[in-house]
Amino acid sequence: MPVLTPVSPALPEPVLARTVRGSGPGLLLAHGAGGSVEGNYGPILDGLAARHTVVGADYPGTGRTPRSKTPLDADELADQLVAAADAEGLDTFAIAGFSLGGPLAIRAAVRHPERVTALVLTATFAHRDNKLDLAAALWQRLYETGDRSQLAEYLTLVALSTPALNALAPDQLRAGADLLAEAIPPGTPDHTDLVRRIDVRDDLARITVPTLVISTTGDPLVPPALHRQLADEIPGARLAEIATGHLPFAERPEEWLELITAFLDEQTPQA
Repeated sequence: MPVLTPVSPALPEPVLARTVRGSGPGLLLAHGAGGSVEGNYGPILDGLAARHTVVGADYPGTGRTPRSKTPLDADELADQLVAAADAEGLDTFAIAGFSLGGPLAIRAAVRHPERVTALVLTATFAHRDNKLDLAAALWQRLYETGDRSQLAEYLTLVALSTPALNALAPDQLRAGADLLAEAIPPGTPDHTDLVRRIDVRDDLARITVPTLVISTTGDPLVPPALHRQLADEIPGARLAEIATGHLPFAERPEEWLELITAFLDEQTPQA
């Protein structure tokens, strides 16, 4: 019998606002829930763009992308990420997925295997466990109260590692929470709803590209056991660790950048 080659779905018209920087091999960025390309990758964007053509796409309801009128669909969003790279002329590209961006990157790699060359998955998960589910549910409910100050305090608590949190003076802690409160995007409840629904466990064994899983070992939000599950179940995946909370871009950006670029350099053919 003939071997059937999977056919990738047709790409939709791109609708996500895009950030584009640099030159070189393609790198697509998938950000986390309640974040944005600038918010989650800003401290390392210049470093990534020094070696790659970086394309980042903001999900509905964050950055310059309008909020969706319907619940977010994982496959549609994964296809929109690929469409963003396609619109910027990238035939093939690696994907770096942070937090919610991880399972979306995995869906994109499975749905469009001819386009994706490598995966870097940071502080992320294939499915929510009870801890992450409760955290996302509370995140969503706090948003719906309209009390952004209280939500910002909660997010500070679940995002920073204990050493980073305790290193802040009270006025620094208050100022940081105030800044965060102002930056919470309107698409937050849609993002957290997707965190609670998305499940890519069946996709893990289907990943065929080189994959680096970066575990944030002091993560109060996404338990490191979920990071390790990815490394254990994606064929040939490599595991690296950073002693940080959920936000490596806030606590250890240089170390995070070095792990990503060193891994991607290994995947780039030498001239």
